[in-house]
Amino acid sequence: MPRPVKCRKVCHFPNVLEFLPADDTEKKTPIVLTVDEYETIRLLDKKGYSQEQCAASMQVARTTVQRIYEIARKKIADALIDGHPLKIEGGDFRICDGQSGNCSFGGCYKQEIYKKYAAEKGEGIMRIAVTYENGQIFQHFGHTETFKIYDVEEGKVVHSEVVDTNGSGHGALAGVLNALNADVLICGGIGGGAQTALAAAGIKLFGGVSGDADEAVEAFINETLEYNPDVKCSHHEHNNGEGHTCGEHGCGSHSCH
Repeated sequence: MPRPVKCRKVCHFPNVLEFLPADDTEKKTPIVLTVDEYETIRLLDKKGYSQEQCAASMQVARTTVQRIYEIARKKIADALIDGHPLKIEGGDFRICDGQSGNCSFGGCYKQEIYKKYAAEKGEGIMRIAVTYENGQIFQHFGHTETFKIYDVEEGKVVHSEVVDTNGSGHGALAGVLNALNADVLICGGIGGGAQTALAAAGIKLFGGVSGDADEAVEAFINETLEYNPDVKCSHHEHNNGEGHTCGEHGCGSHSCH
């Protein structure tokens, strides 16, 4: 029996999911870089982590990181040298929720959020998060500086609070919502990468909404919220397939411990 694959923790979902050669006259097969492969590139080459640090952050063995990294570098080289489109999708991963002490080696803001908000959320509570600015629904998810969260029980808002994202942007915001233990996100525009990250975290999306945040939540509770199920963000036009993730629905034969 093959050894189960251990889901790799990803702290930052990619902002851009597709890279295309400028000269696309010759159609070539896209090269697919998985999200966990992307994370090794981000941590080792962008952040400057050692392989041991990268392994601790992703909660896998160093040898696993080394193998993933070698595969990722080969894919990127093939895309650059041979002119293939490069897509980022799929893989064996789960979105960071701030529970791990190894996340950014104790410097992850999501840890503070998780300790405060995940522990306070009781059973029977549905937590709704809204991109928030001056009482209104902020229209660009990736630049959200604050979320307003609403705890709903038996059809009524029992608590609400504004939460600072601490400068987190784009790919890290899904992790912030995961640390908040949010069930639902109401927002304006949102890119394909963020949508995929939310799906991986098991957070339901209601995008394309504008106006007063409190009124939108009341409309959601009353099942009268007008939203766009096909919402797009002009800054992120490319979408992707979901692939395999290690979210709330489990991993089938894979182990997510």
